This record gives sequence, C-alpha cells and structure tokens, in this order.
Amino acid sequence: MSEAVSNEQNLNQLPPSYMYSMIFKDIILEIDHDDNKSMNTLVNFCRQQNIPEIQINSLPCTYHQKSPVWWYSKSMFLHGMLNRALRMLNMERLHQEQSSNFQQAFTVYRGQELSQQDFQNLCDSKGGLLSFNNFLSTSKEKVVAMNFVQDSPHESTDNVSVIFIMTIDPSKISTSNTPFAMIDE
Repeated sequence: MSEAVSNEQNLNQLPPSYMYSMIFKDIILEIDHDDNKSMNTLVNFCRQQNIPEIQINSLPCTYHQKSPVWWYSKSMFLHGMLNRALRMLNMERLHQEQSSNFQQAFTVYRGQELSQQDFQNLCDSKGGLLSFNNFLSTSKEKVVAMNFVQDSPHESTDNVSVIFIMTIDPSKISTSNTPFAMIDE
C-alpha cells in the first residue's frame, strides 16, 4: 500500500514509488500486445522454472480457452508467474468489458495486515486519497475478508489487521483508467 494523501498540497510530497507505480499502470493500459510473443515468453519462462514439459505443451492450446483473470485466480504452477503474464495482456479491453457489465454500485472487502506505522498514516489521512500500487484482490463477501485477517498468522506483533471496505461506482469506472475484473468462477 502506498502513502495516503489527505489534501492536494500533499500531492507534491508523494513518494517516488507511488508515482512510478501510476506511470507503470498507465503504460500497461496503453501497451500494444502481441499474443504469440507473450505466449512464447511464458513458455520459455516455464521451461527455465523446470515445469514439466507436458504442462508447458498444453499452455498454447488451452490458454485462450479461459480468460486471463481465470488463469490469474487459479493456484496451479502458473500462479506465481501470472502476475507478470496478466500485466502483458490487454488490460484496457478487459477493463472495458468488465465495466460495461455493472449498472449499480457494489461493495467489496479486503482483509490485510498493516504495520503500526502504515496504520497510523492511514488514520492520520482519513478522508484522503488511498492508492494501492499493486493488483488488489477483494471479495464481495465480508466474511472472506474477515477470515483472511483472522486466519493469517501475524508476521510481527507490530502488525494491525484491517478490513478495507470499498464501494465501487460503475459510473466512475467507465471513465477511470484503473482496470478491474470480477472473478466469479
């Protein structure tokens, strides 16, 4: 999670990592994509990771039968590699397809641990801008987020468990350059 911004004056004090992540996201949304090149890159990477050849050979045949989001959400040998693969895909098209499916506002939840310092920064900037500089997994079910923070072992006694509650407004999604996808299956 990046720094929270409480007013416009603080925009000049944003950490470079925040600004770079925003630039990176914009580049991903603008990129022209070559499917064959990306598949070859993925296959070569799998070979470097010593994935069994039979699994690698099935990728080109089966990859396009499911959506990129489906692959991203599966915890098989690709799980660790798919963040990179997902970034290479046409996120703008996925964003447009997903945003046209929603008419009413909906709420999603995320359970996460924060350091005491990050938690204090969050509290100090209540009402300000909050930005995540990574892909963010959420759930429409609050209990899923609650289970995540209750079941996860604290990395440190200095950590605080929090539940982020986000209301997604479809009228703003269509004009936003922030990609999202609903994973139901």
